[in-house]
Amino acid sequence: MDFSLSEDQQAIGDLTARILAEKGSHEQQRALEKRGGPRFDRELWSAVADAGLLGISVPEQHAGAGLGFLEVAAILEQVGRRTAPIPLFETVVLAALPIAEFGSAAQRAAWLPKIASGEAIGTAALVEDAPSSAARDGDVFSLSGVKLCVPAAEFADVVLVPAEVDASGARSEPKASEDRSGGETFFLVDPKAPGVQLDAMATTSGMPESLMTLSGVRVGPDAVLGSLGAGAKLRAWLELRATAALCMISLGACEAALDLTSEYIKTRKQFDQPIAMFQAVGHRAADAFIDTEAIRLTSWQAAWRISAGLDAAKQVAVAKFWCAEGAKRVVHAATHLHGGVGVDKEYPLHRYFRCARHLELARGGGTLQLLKLGKLLAAE
Repeated sequence: MDFSLSEDQQAIGDLTARILAEKGSHEQQRALEKRGGPRFDRELWSAVADAGLLGISVPEQHAGAGLGFLEVAAILEQVGRRTAPIPLFETVVLAALPIAEFGSAAQRAAWLPKIASGEAIGTAALVEDAPSSAARDGDVFSLSGVKLCVPAAEFADVVLVPAEVDASGARSEPKASEDRSGGETFFLVDPKAPGVQLDAMATTSGMPESLMTLSGVRVGPDAVLGSLGAGAKLRAWLELRATAALCMISLGACEAALDLTSEYIKTRKQFDQPIAMFQAVGHRAADAFIDTEAIRLTSWQAAWRISAGLDAAKQVAVAKFWCAEGAKRVVHAATHLHGGVGVDKEYPLHRYFRCARHLELARGGGTLQLLKLGKLLAAE
């Protein structure tokens, strides 16, 4: 069987790589970092949008390319290779995919063309210490709660927010046609709406995340994504794809770190020979290569199963385990083999280190993935 990407899929990855190399180089990112402020390059965002990459999975009737998760994965791998300062993962995976899958006709028409063109940025608030609540008042919902680590929220035009709807908590008489279902439900929320407060959080990678506080944010029935009480299914669907997507970004970061390291140890000389000739250095580089290959194989397997519509829960858990444990070893080896150069901010390696360590715990670290995998195997 041939598991290689098709020519079209490879072309999408190559196009992404070319744009990110031209518009998101190390020098351009360093200049962005020195200017201060959020790590978001709007010029690069516009270039990616103009190339049609933001609409790669958006249905054709909504100005997209109508392609699948493998094509999204090819783009995200390149995003990781450049640690691109753009909210592509958030907008394409956390917003566009679930809106296309679960949204109403009006929601799809309102958001998907804007996402495909780069006009709108989206994200999802999936991390929380305690579930948020959605109190009902007729056909209006009042959302309250706190969401942690909401990526790109400060730039977003729409945030997918899960909250628990209390079917018995209505404060007015329901209409005869009104759905009184309860349970977890996803809502499309404007982060600039009254009652929403965003506070910037410090992150390992420098990518912007926010603490999102909801204080009686009122939304109508048109804000419900999917159906009332169906949030658990939507969350599982979204978290599976979000985790697989983060694995692809981590893969790209590890590949780039390994490439830098390979070149460095071939050209850095001690005792009149490249340090790659020293056994200890060679062994460390070989271990990093093996870890990167494991990350590559498991991440692409997970992405392929999702794209093919197959059950991928176990494969995603395995891939995320390798992206947590293996990626950590790769970037540590890369930094150690570079010596002092590895921690110099004028050299790009530090971004790959920070990116991999950030993604190590995002959507659950290695131990959590093993626990998930154990439960899945025990249930068979």
